[in-house]
Amino acid sequence: MFQAPVSAEAVRETAREASATAALAVARSTRGGRFRHLLPSRSGKLITGVVIVALITLFGIFGPMIAQPPRDSSNEALQPPSAEHWLGTTKLGYDVFSQLAWGTQGSLFIGLVAGIVALLLAVIFGVFAGYFGGVLDEVLTLFTNIVLVIPGLPVVMVIAAYVQNAEGLGPLARSSLLVALVLGITGWAGSAVVLRAQARSLRTREYVAAARVAGEKPGRIIFVEILPNLVPLLAAQFIFGVIFAVLGEAGLSYLGLGPTGSITLGTMLNDAQTGQAVGTGAWWWFVPPGLIIAALGAGLSLINFAIDEVVNPKLRLAPENAKRQRRAAKAGKGVADSGAFA
Repeated sequence: MFQAPVSAEAVRETAREASATAALAVARSTRGGRFRHLLPSRSGKLITGVVIVALITLFGIFGPMIAQPPRDSSNEALQPPSAEHWLGTTKLGYDVFSQLAWGTQGSLFIGLVAGIVALLLAVIFGVFAGYFGGVLDEVLTLFTNIVLVIPGLPVVMVIAAYVQNAEGLGPLARSSLLVALVLGITGWAGSAVVLRAQARSLRTREYVAAARVAGEKPGRIIFVEILPNLVPLLAAQFIFGVIFAVLGEAGLSYLGLGPTGSITLGTMLNDAQTGQAVGTGAWWWFVPPGLIIAALGAGLSLINFAIDEVVNPKLRLAPENAKRQRRAAKAGKGVADSGAFA
C-alpha cells in the first residue's frame, strides 16, 4: 500500500515535541526528587516537635470551647486540682484550666502575628538588600546592624510602655495585637542578616542571571526565583520569630507590660506573682503556664533544628558520618587486636 512521504519539517516538529515531553518529564521527576530529598526520612526532632506544637495548638483552639469563662469569680478561691476544677482555682476564684486554655490561645496569637511581622521586615531588609546591592544594600544593612546591636529587651520595654500609655490608640492600647506588633518590629534584624547573605549568594546563580537577561523585572525575580529557594530558611526564621515573641510576651507580662484586655500565658504568670502563689503554695497556679511556655519553646526549637538539617547538609549527614566513623574505629581496633594476638 502506498504511503505518502514524510516531510523533513514534520520530522523536526515531531522530534521537538518528543524532546519537550522528555524534558518536562525529567523536570517533574527532578523537582519531585528534590523535594523528597529535602524531607528528612527519619527525623525524631521533627516528629517530636510537630507533635508537641500540634497538641498545644489544638488545646489553644478547642480548649476555650469547653472551658468555663476565664474570669468567672464565683468559684472558691485557691482550691487545689479536683474533679470539679482540673487545675484548681486562683486567688480570685478563676478556674486555672479555663485561664490556661484562653492564655494558650492568646500567646499563640501573639507569636503568630509577631512571627509574620518579623519575617516580612526581614525579607524587606534582608532579601531586597542582598539582591539589589549597591547603595540600597548599604543603607538597609546599616539600619539592620544598628537595630541588631541595640539590646532587645530594654527597647521592647520602652516601646511597650510608651505605646500602651499613648493617647489616641483607643482599644488598641495594651492589647494582644499591639504587643505582637511591638515584638515583631523589634525581632527581625537577626533574620534579615541571614536572609541577606543567602540572597547575595542566590543572585549570582545561573537561573537568576538567565531570568535577568530575559528581561524579567526585579520584583518577579525575587518572588519567583529567589524566595522559593529560601523556603526552608524562611520557615526557620519564622519559627525563631514565634519563639522570640512567645518568650518576649511572657517576660513583658511578668514585668506588668503585657496586654491587659486579654489573657496570655504571661499574664497568668504575672497574676500568680502578684497573687503570691509561690508564698501560699498554690503551685497549680503558676506551674501549668510555665510548662506550656517551656513545651512550646522546646517543640518549636526541635522543628527549627530539623529545618536546619535540611538547610545545612552537613548537619543532616552528621549522624551517618558519626556511625561510619564508629564502625571504622571498631574495625581498626579489631584489626589491631588480631595483629597483636598473632
